[in-house]
Amino acid sequence: MPQTIRLDPADNVVTALHPLEVGTKGAIELIPRGHKMAAQAIAQGQPVLKYAQVIGYATYDIPQGAHIHTHNLTFRATGQRYEFATNLRPVEQSTEDSFQGYRRESGRVGTRNFIAVLTSVNCSATAARMIASHFTPDILAAYPNVDGVTAFVHGTGCGMAGDGEGFEALQRVMWGYARHPNVAGCLMVGLGCEMNQIDWLMEAYGLTPGPLFQAINIQDVAGLRRTVELGIEKITAMLPLANQAQRTTCPASELMVALQCGGSDAWSGVTANPALGHACDLLVAQGGTGVLAETPEIYGAEHLLTARAINRAVGEKLIDRIKWWEDYTARNRGSMDNNPSPGNKKGGLTTILEKSLGAAAKGGTTPLTGVYKYAEPITAKGFTFMDSPGYDPASVTGQIASGCNLITFTTGRGSAFGAKPVPSLKIATNTMMFDRMTEDMDINAGTILTGESVEAKGREIYQALLRVASGVQTKSEAQGLGDYEFVPWQIGAVM
Repeated sequence: MPQTIRLDPADNVVTALHPLEVGTKGAIELIPRGHKMAAQAIAQGQPVLKYAQVIGYATYDIPQGAHIHTHNLTFRATGQRYEFATNLRPVEQSTEDSFQGYRRESGRVGTRNFIAVLTSVNCSATAARMIASHFTPDILAAYPNVDGVTAFVHGTGCGMAGDGEGFEALQRVMWGYARHPNVAGCLMVGLGCEMNQIDWLMEAYGLTPGPLFQAINIQDVAGLRRTVELGIEKITAMLPLANQAQRTTCPASELMVALQCGGSDAWSGVTANPALGHACDLLVAQGGTGVLAETPEIYGAEHLLTARAINRAVGEKLIDRIKWWEDYTARNRGSMDNNPSPGNKKGGLTTILEKSLGAAAKGGTTPLTGVYKYAEPITAKGFTFMDSPGYDPASVTGQIASGCNLITFTTGRGSAFGAKPVPSLKIATNTMMFDRMTEDMDINAGTILTGESVEAKGREIYQALLRVASGVQTKSEAQGLGDYEFVPWQIGAVM
């Protein structure tokens, strides 16, 4: 068994597959598992290379065999030179694969069949939860084709500007969930006096009340109790209609998969993320869509994505998002390097550049066909990007609102995550964590470290996506996760 791994011949670091004691493989100090060791002497100020890319700079002279981490590696803002459409590797198209999904009147296809209770403001959150909680498993047993009645509540909707980025993002999220293909029926619940008016949303997005789309305000109904009673009455009427939905054979091209990671470690960019990238390539070959997000977590790797952009306009949209984030962090007295969490660093990641290079691998190798704002409807097929924070619940909320009907979630430290109304398939980066959290992990990509190919694991992930899309439960669904992970990105001041 090898003791270290070098990811590219150009790298001047290797990663320890096991803890390295002094003298093992030339180590001059203890190298924790997953951490980096200098493969050669690196002078102060010189770049440290991993994935054949710069991940930081030596803060002082680093001898060969030394541990490289936060104590001797520093971040510098990237000054990337961008190329456009210079690394286009389209895949051969195929239309052989299918799954059993819910074909909606809009033509879109769902992988689950929920009724949503959606709030316009935090002031109506309790009412929404009371309405949804009425529909117990015993009641829903009479409607076997309905996956659940779920409240989607949040902490904003008022005390905000009535226009601008924050208001528009929240309205896109609400519209995206109300019209999501995994949602058969929707009840919107408001207070009445909030900034985020339900009537404005309905007018702006052409939403029309009907048997499977209703809206109520607490102030209009005359109080919490009556609102809850009326809400229960309206959803009770929706249930028989939602239960009429039947799964039918649908092409894999109807799948839109969120490419997400959280609780990353040094193995994320070696095992799970590249394997998910290969699964994304397989999906794109079928005419499906993969959606990468978490803009701060591609910082320093965005030049690799612009080279894959189908044209300059798409590439420049991504650069504009990067510049927005640089300004956003600067005016809030933050840093783009703030992203690697303490857990990420304990797992071996040192800078945002290192994390980003591994995170970008989730997007595979096919051309970048579109770049979208947070929660903006995604219309392009193929590999796409949606702007979002690196905070997983906020990012996934945007991906769902954009139309994703499946979520893939890679993790190295271990993450218990689910996000109704969309199933989440969790992929472990290493076998040790997979064995420790077997009730939470769906797929073990750690086998890549012991000889399985990235391509074989990517095929396993892709096949699992087809099964989950057809109704097979994920581990997070089996445990009931997903009721509290609805977190719209709050942009701007709270007033």
